[in-house]
Amino acid sequence: QVQLVESGGGSVQAGGSLRLSCAASGRTFSNYAMGWFRQAPGKEREFVIALNRNGGNTFYADSVRGRFTISRDNAKNTAYLQMNSLKPEDTAVYYCAARHTERSDYTPVLAATYNYWGQGTQVTVSS
Repeated sequence: QVQLVESGGGSVQAGGSLRLSCAASGRTFSNYAMGWFRQAPGKEREFVIALNRNGGNTFYADSVRGRFTISRDNAKNTAYLQMNSLKPEDTAVYYCAARHTERSDYTPVLAATYNYWGQGTQVTVSS
């Protein structure tokens, strides 16, 4: 079992930045690929970005490419989502997710493939 706790959400004006953190506990963090998803009101949960176990492989949604980055500190059992140049359409609840994998290059983008989820943190971007 892995417990994930997101933090760092809040309100920001368009063009601003936020950094979300996802603290993991319960298992060996470095055995998990990590992803971030978001869900806006009235919309389906959507993939944002994902990172493999050792941090060497990243997949981005087209909507965030060039603005968002994902990183991880395996020594601190924490993943991060740095969000720059935020837009009002980035407003959503952001969730981190973890997927156990034996493959070092595995970087899942489908929500259904993730085993564990955090409770979510709200990000609001005003124009």
